[in-house]
Amino acid sequence: MPNATVLVVEDDAAIRRGLVDALKFAGYRTAEAADGQAGLDAAMSAGVDLVLLDILMPKMDGVEVLRRVRRNGRTVPVIFLTARGTEEDRVRGLRAGADDYVVKPFAATEVLARVEAVLRRSAERPSPVRRLRIAGLTVDFERREVERDGSRAVLPELEGKVLEFLAGNRGRAVSRDELLRSVWGVDPRGMQTRAVDMAVARLREHLGDDPVDPRVIITVRGKGYMLAESPNDAPIGDDRATGQGGPGP
Repeated sequence: MPNATVLVVEDDAAIRRGLVDALKFAGYRTAEAADGQAGLDAAMSAGVDLVLLDILMPKMDGVEVLRRVRRNGRTVPVIFLTARGTEEDRVRGLRAGADDYVVKPFAATEVLARVEAVLRRSAERPSPVRRLRIAGLTVDFERREVERDGSRAVLPELEGKVLEFLAGNRGRAVSRDELLRSVWGVDPRGMQTRAVDMAVARLREHLGDDPVDPRVIITVRGKGYMLAESPNDAPIGDDRATGQGGPGP
């Protein structure tokens, strides 16, 4: 997405300059910082659309920069730049809220492809959902409570996060890899696991959703899972839930 502004936070001047030049050549606006503290200050700017963030830096490491950015309510997408053999750092970064990572040494074409993909996903990212009404259920995501027929139950944390992510992406099928990356906070590449399927099975059980004829979570063959659509149901986002920006439900 040319014309977006990409912030490059990297203490190695040669790598930083190479990334800035490649981004400019591809049509992006750029900003740059040489240490974690300067990167944090720049990342908090409303004019930044994406951050390329090194992990090992002076003054503040990239994981701490990201944690502080997220703690301050900024949802700007972040791609980590990591060294080979630092899988633990990559996992920490994804769990802290990173959108992707690139392993050094990397080709400029790979970085540009990741930047384009993350910006595209970010543009499609929906508003947060606080409550959901579906198939006779009312879900309060802040309390992780499900109300049905006058009774209430609390969802386990993991299953609640899966449902919240599906609700925030209503109208499209969400792949198992996307759920692993966004909910579990792990890189799914090369993994073979049924963790997502098992979590969805438990979630359906908590919701009383028949897996043979589901009314809440639909299995989309070859793609993943999606929340069922109904004209009488409504996700309630931040603005609508608080009555700001328009009438409430």
